[in-house]
Amino acid sequence: MSCIKTLKEKGLKLTPQRRLIVDAIHDIDTNLTAEEIITHVQARMPEVHKSTIYRTLELLEKYGCVFKSEVGERSVYHHVDERHHHHHLVCSSCGKTIECDEDFFTNLEKSLAEKYGFNVDFKHIVMSGLCEKCKNKNK
Repeated sequence: MSCIKTLKEKGLKLTPQRRLIVDAIHDIDTNLTAEEIITHVQARMPEVHKSTIYRTLELLEKYGCVFKSEVGERSVYHHVDERHHHHHLVCSSCGKTIECDEDFFTNLEKSLAEKYGFNVDFKHIVMSGLCEKCKNKNK
């Protein structure tokens, strides 16, 4: 479900600022930090205050339009791709993000259901660790 549709269904106003923030998240084909989103939005609408952008990101996260992960001292926002569900592997050293297919967790999901009778909701997972480059650099 698109962010715009979600906001409308929740009865929230679709202000020009919110639309610009949503467009930035969907149009830029990468995961973004809050600062990158702020830069993108303020380049098009300089009067939008950072606090408005942060509040909108919190709102989008609350309604499942974006997922936030902490990479070092910065937050990275991952937009929800309605066409291709995936998870993220985030390098805690360099911040590189690798998409991980949803089916990677299929066996784990089945095992947890069989062994514990627990149905896991793997909507979105962000795992931190070291990418191959940083792992080899630390040897």
